[in-house]
Amino acid sequence: MTLFRGTFLDTPDNPFAGGTLRVATDAALLVEAGVIRARGPYQELRRAHPAEQVVDLTGGLVLPGFVDTHVHFPQIRAVGGMGMPLMEWLDKYALPEEARMADPAYAGSVADEFVRGLAAAGTTSALVFGAHYVDAMDTLFTAASRVGLRVTSGLVVSDRLLRPDLLTTPDRTHTESVALANRWHGVGRNRYAVTPRFSLSCTDELLAACHDVLNDVPDAWFTSHLNENDAEIATVAELFGGSDYLSTYDKHGLVGRRSVFAHNVHPTDVELKLLGTSGATVAHCPTSNAALGSGLFPIGRHLDHGVRVALGSDVGAGTGFSLLKEGLQAYFCQQLLGDHGHPLTSAHLLHLSTAAGAEALGLDEVGDLSVGKRFDAQLLRPADSSPLAVGITHAADAEEVLARIFTLGTPADVRAVWIDGELLTTGEN
Repeated sequence: MTLFRGTFLDTPDNPFAGGTLRVATDAALLVEAGVIRARGPYQELRRAHPAEQVVDLTGGLVLPGFVDTHVHFPQIRAVGGMGMPLMEWLDKYALPEEARMADPAYAGSVADEFVRGLAAAGTTSALVFGAHYVDAMDTLFTAASRVGLRVTSGLVVSDRLLRPDLLTTPDRTHTESVALANRWHGVGRNRYAVTPRFSLSCTDELLAACHDVLNDVPDAWFTSHLNENDAEIATVAELFGGSDYLSTYDKHGLVGRRSVFAHNVHPTDVELKLLGTSGATVAHCPTSNAALGSGLFPIGRHLDHGVRVALGSDVGAGTGFSLLKEGLQAYFCQQLLGDHGHPLTSAHLLHLSTAAGAEALGLDEVGDLSVGKRFDAQLLRPADSSPLAVGITHAADAEEVLARIFTLGTPADVRAVWIDGELLTTGEN
């Protein structure tokens, strides 16, 4: 057993439902076999366990590991493409890079960059939007296993409107997806997610094949894109006879508790009602939405309909792996919506980055630092005299400290990351 001593911040009770930020100063967590067995004042736990090793994290702040609910594996080298909306950006930046994943050696080098980048940013669990190639997916799961991340991902499938080298067929989709899931689903910390790119690039026959994969892979997850961009939404409606976007998935049984849809910037009330009653989750990707000019996310409307919301970094069209940046941009978005926005505190941002994502992905064992949870955590300790260090020193209370972390923090301030109580070695910190 190990005693971790420090200041711990988490949100075991949902701030959107009246919960508050939980703060434990000079406290300790007793961790055995990766599980938090006890928590309380350090001196009290030290007296009860005088012989256990102590890991002293004082001088920093310990947060739960971040949970990213939408992040594209092939797009890390496409970050920074500016000046265009979604469809043009895909054609110029994202899809050419995704086609390069056909080379297993290239995919392997990207996979290493990808998983190390996630870990270095304090992300310990992620729903990863995968690649269009089976060999590339094998490299991703292998890299994630080597670093130790909790990754849910799967083969991305499309059968129309994309460049030809990214297309597949319904039969191949089923065969390759099930074989990939048989190799990786439930192996270590890996899980499988059925992943059609979006309805725009998928026929009804392909979406039906995705449903068959879900049936054939027990406890698999489902993820895709939804209502990101006005032009995209109009094209989907044209392709599906005027249907709303969510119905293109729902008609094939793809909307449910294990479904996570990215973006949903422009939902109808009918779609929000279905998302809420089905238990599905929306991954809010605010920096990507801003960079592509997609729009301002209506979190209040989602909450009013009981829709689960968590954060995603997106990566390619976003600003990198840091959910600190995503939390800050989420705050900006609601401010810009004025009277139509939902005011967010730093506790809301932490919850969206941690416990909300864990709930969305069914990872009940992580998301906060309560007794019985796995010790997935990160230590933030800014450099002396940095703006963040100065801000923390002069903050009035813990919520203000956390607000300054989201405003000024970067992956450089993440000094250590643990999964199941094991310190990760990422090569970045």
